[in-house]
Formats: sequence, structure tokens, C-alpha cells
Amino acid sequence: MSSSDRTRVLVVDDSALFRELVGDIIDATGEFTVVGQARTGFEAIRLVHQLDPDVVTLDLEMPELGGLDTLGYIMSEAPRPVVILSAHGGAGAPQTLRALEYGAVDFVLKPAAHADDATAGMRIRLLEALRAAREAKVANLPLRIPGPAGAPTPVVRPAAVRAGAHPVAVVIAASTGGPRALVDVVPRLPRGLNAAILVVQHMPPNFTGFFADRLAEVSALPVSEARAGEPVGPDRVYVAPGGFHMVVARSRDGLAIDLRKDPALHGVRPAADRTFMSVASHFGPRSIGVVLTGMGRDGAAGLRMIREVGGWTAAQDEASSVIYGMPRMAAPYADRVLSLDAIAPAIVDRLADSAAAGR
Repeated sequence: MSSSDRTRVLVVDDSALFRELVGDIIDATGEFTVVGQARTGFEAIRLVHQLDPDVVTLDLEMPELGGLDTLGYIMSEAPRPVVILSAHGGAGAPQTLRALEYGAVDFVLKPAAHADDATAGMRIRLLEALRAAREAKVANLPLRIPGPAGAPTPVVRPAAVRAGAHPVAVVIAASTGGPRALVDVVPRLPRGLNAAILVVQHMPPNFTGFFADRLAEVSALPVSEARAGEPVGPDRVYVAPGGFHMVVARSRDGLAIDLRKDPALHGVRPAADRTFMSVASHFGPRSIGVVLTGMGRDGAAGLRMIREVGGWTAAQDEASSVIYGMPRMAAPYADRVLSLDAIAPAIVDRLADSAAAGR
């Protein structure tokens, strides 16, 4: 690939050592090239206009102008794909998740140490994120300032559930662009659905709990990170913990969450296919599967299984997806391919029909 064909990247970080590390990783790929480096947010804004990079990698902690303010300016005044390079694990994770709501495509954790294995792991994730950023539709990631005031309102209250009606399970899978998409979908699901909602978002450990808390802030349904052994009940949202496959298993008291450390599937753990397949085996035609934006093929095989057992399936359409990878692979097994804003109403309509029929 000639240098003129490479994706042009602006690297923004207050650490000269880290700028050099990231720059070396990018330039060694042959598919990306560093066109500039910035130490502060103000310098980043100037270089975005001066160099017009295809992608920006952005640190969150910088002098003078912080990463979130810099990201807010870029997404409102000169939108382009931004990948966050974050040291924010643990208690700092909400700031990284807030960046995704501001419009960042993805985030990569900085290594806690400079050991070769830690740097190698960051290199793999950085290239994955840059490739996703190169394909991302920035128009589907406009600047959005997080807050309960701007949360979507529930669609409609579904029909009353008949006595003895069996509960339904809804599995929603997402990857790149998913945190934004899920904040559009989950808060629009009202109480009284008679459905357990299981969310599988590809995200590392120490982030999914904070993401569940964020969804809980803006949702009518209670949302929490799933815990091993807890019952699977209606009118609750369970978020798969990073680093574990989340499946439904039978216990002495009924159906419960089981968290497994089995090998990654499609290179990810949690993998939505594992959740889809367990739900299909226990809920049969009372299963609903939805695949949202993301890279890769996770969710396609599971969606096919839900359809084969008589459940209902949907995939996000290309026009509204940030990355049309997972939904593209799942679309052949989807009963409906829908825009993002149509997905929650379609789920509610399906659940209302099931509730009215007492299924």
C-alpha cells in the first residue's frame, strides 16, 4: 500500500513517550500513517483543521483542555472518527464511557506497565479500533451530551399480561457503536414486558458494571451487571460482565444466570452467540434476538438458532449502523431489518402480542 493510500492518523497525548509508542505501532502497520502529534487539546484542535486527519487517537487526561472537551469540539465542529486511548479503568471508567456517548468510535486501554506483553496486547486492540474507526459512519455518532434529561422515553406500555403467561427472553447483541445504540434502545423498553432483557456488549472487564449503571440511570427497567446464580426474571435487564460468557442455565429454583470463562468465541468474551443459543434452548419460541452495530460476525449463528426454534429476530440496518459488520452477517436470519429508532418499538410490539395471547 502506498503512503498516499494509508489512513492518516493524528495522535493526541500529553506524554511524549506514549505518542512515540503509538506512532511506532501505527507507522509499522503499512495501512495507517501518523500525520501529526499533539500534546494538548488546543494543539489537537488546530491540527485537526490544519492536517485534516482521517482518524484521531485521543487521550482523556491532558493539560489546558481535557480530552472530553476536545472530543466535544471535534464531533461538533470537525466530525471524524476518534479512538480514545485511556488509562481509565476501574473508578475512572465512567469518563471513558462518557466519551463513547460524546461520539468516540471505540476505546483502547493503555497498558498498566511497559512490559512487552502488555504493549503487544495494546497493539492488537489499537489496530482493531483503528480499523473499526476507518469503517465507521461518523454521521451516526453525532455529539451527544449525556444526561437523564436527554434520555429516550419508553415507547408504550404493552398489553396486560395474562395470568400464567410464560416469560419471554430478549437478547440484544452489540459491539462497536453499541454503547450509543443501547442507550437509544434499552431506555425505550417499558415496564410490564414480562420479559428478561439480556444485553451482550463487547467490552472489557471493569467497564460493563459502569455501563450497566449508566443504562440504569436512563431506563425505566432496573439494569445491572449480571451475577452468577441470580434468577432470570421478567422486567429486568442483565448486562454480560466483561471477560465472561453469559448463558441461561437451569437451577433447582428455575432459570438462572451462569457466567463462564470458556475460551473466547469469534475473538470475544462475552460472545453473544453463547447467550443467544442458551436462550433458544430454554425459551424456544418465547425467544427474541436482536443484533445491533458492530465489527465481526458474533450473533449471526445465535440469531439463526432463535429463528429455528420459532423465536423472533431482528438486525439493525446499514443506514443507521456505525459499523455494519455484525448486523450484515445476522441479516439473513432476521425476521426484520430495522433502523435503530424502530428497534425498541418492534420489540415492544412483539412482546405486546405475546402478552395479549398469553404465550
